[in-house]
Amino acid sequence: MSVASISQLITVLFLFFAVLAITYYVTKWIARYQKASSFGSNMEIMETMRLSANKYMQIVRVSQKYLVIAVCKDTVTLLAELGEDEYEPPLLTKGEQPDFSKELTKMMERFKKK
Repeated sequence: MSVASISQLITVLFLFFAVLAITYYVTKWIARYQKASSFGSNMEIMETMRLSANKYMQIVRVSQKYLVIAVCKDTVTLLAELGEDEYEPPLLTKGEQPDFSKELTKMMERFKKK
């Protein structure tokens, strides 16, 4: 290998890692910007359940009301409206992580019984 080809390889590797770093930091910046713009709003998606490849059912909080909607490829349909007393939030909060070993043990016990 000549010195020119080695320097060309180093230049290409440097540019590759520079583009990766720029992409990483721009993505982080955009995520922070979008999170800040939606913070404090009166709308929040509480739960989502996938029904098929492009169909979902969601519980959305709008101000003090909870709406159950169906989201399809081209449409959004209101299915029901829930009061605050009718909606029970999931057991896990957004920041809370389940204990993997306990969950794995529970799943293993379920399969052993069958």
